[in-house]
Amino acid sequence: MTSPSATHKHHPYQNEPTWSRSEKAIARKAFDAALGRELHEVIQEAKKMASQIQQSSDLWDLELYLTQRRKEIDRKYDFRGSRLPDVLGRLLYENRLREEELRGLSEDKLKPIRSCAKFLAEEAA
Repeated sequence: MTSPSATHKHHPYQNEPTWSRSEKAIARKAFDAALGRELHEVIQEAKKMASQIQQSSDLWDLELYLTQRRKEIDRKYDFRGSRLPDVLGRLLYENRLREEELRGLSEDKLKPIRSCAKFLAEEAA
């Protein structure tokens, strides 16, 4: 006998909408574009910091910056379906992606993404 969590059709989050293949592709493309833009910013800052290294403490400052940014990025970019609305909402709030990049997602996906972005904007105000 298999447990309910082991059955193929069981959905772990009953209120979580199901992402179609095309919606996952749209979300993945937007997610990857935002990640690419953020990594590009990190690369540019790391190059700038590296070009200004004068002493060993500058080297360790660069190492600290890279470590902190890697940890932030690893925490932020989570493509699991259960986390995707919050992740995309945060990226929208941070202007790391534009709503146009989410075109093609159904309203039941866009609503929680927009809601998260709005919540973060209100919290920051």
